Amino acid sequence: MENPKSENPMMRVSLLDAAGSVRLAECPIPVPGHGEVLVRVAAVGICGSDTHYFEHGRIGPFIVEEPLVLGHEASGRIVAVGAGVSDHRIGERISIEPQAPCRRCRQCKSGQYNLCPEMAFFATPPVDGAFAEYVVIGEDFAHTVPESISDAAAALIEPLSVGIWACQKGEVQAGSRVLVTGAGPIGVIAAQVARAFGASEVHITDVSAERLDVALLHGATHAHHAGDRLEGLDVDVFIDAAGAEAAIRSGISAVRPAGTVVLVGLGSDDVSIPVGLIRNREIKMTGVFRYANTWPLAIRLLAEDRIDLDSLVTDSFGLEDVEKALLSSRGAGKMKTIVLPGQ
Repeated sequence: MENPKSENPMMRVSLLDAAGSVRLAECPIPVPGHGEVLVRVAAVGICGSDTHYFEHGRIGPFIVEEPLVLGHEASGRIVAVGAGVSDHRIGERISIEPQAPCRRCRQCKSGQYNLCPEMAFFATPPVDGAFAEYVVIGEDFAHTVPESISDAAAALIEPLSVGIWACQKGEVQAGSRVLVTGAGPIGVIAAQVARAFGASEVHITDVSAERLDVALLHGATHAHHAGDRLEGLDVDVFIDAAGAEAAIRSGISAVRPAGTVVLVGLGSDDVSIPVGLIRNREIKMTGVFRYANTWPLAIRLLAEDRIDLDSLVTDSFGLEDVEKALLSSRGAGKMKTIVLPGQ
């Protein structure tokens, strides 16, 4: 296992067989193809999508029909390279951008590769993820990180990228007044990014006083209970990281004329929104589907200590305890749970 080039090398993986059923198994170490690198996985963050697949066996049209490796927030070290990749990359510590676009379609050609209709994304059926000792990724999606960034933080560059993409879509800038609904990991990270982008005020809402306290330590300037009335805040940008209809409607009411709404949270596919208010205030609305070209900025923000991800880690588990990790991530007071495949 220490030498991925040895004959018939095997690795450990955590497999989701069906909703509620996770087991440790062995499978062959993948071989990097042309333009790819083999990564020994160091850390993997647990995302809400991982727990959703574990609990329900599906997300929308993506159904777990055969054993699947979960986990898409990952970091590690390059241990082998495929054809066309310099041997000089072997040994680099990297953060994985967990996607493989086709690079040929209209969206890819325009730089919006996150919208590629042929996207292969980690831990999205039938594509395996990173709850494994080794994974393969395209060379340009293996982003080198400095030694100052921990393995856990390097893994959490993935959710950080969601926060960056949300703030970019909302055009958050110096002096912006921002509202974030939902003080979970994405909401708290989005609040940090908004402040790093220069926002003068970042309001955040949640049902949990404990999570609001965490948010106030990490970017938010004002905290509100989810039931509070928000009309009159007149924020420039509203980022929904909750996904609940009540949160979306309440947030829209707080947006100034010509302001922007950015929908990030995963909730119901269909919600009722105040169309008259949106029309009369000429409010702009957009969604966030993953990210594109965010890793270089994310790494720079971390390296400059403008974002704190390590403080959000509340638990860590070995690969043999992925089920415990998935259950733990839902616990009260939990922010980010990390799986350490090499532990």
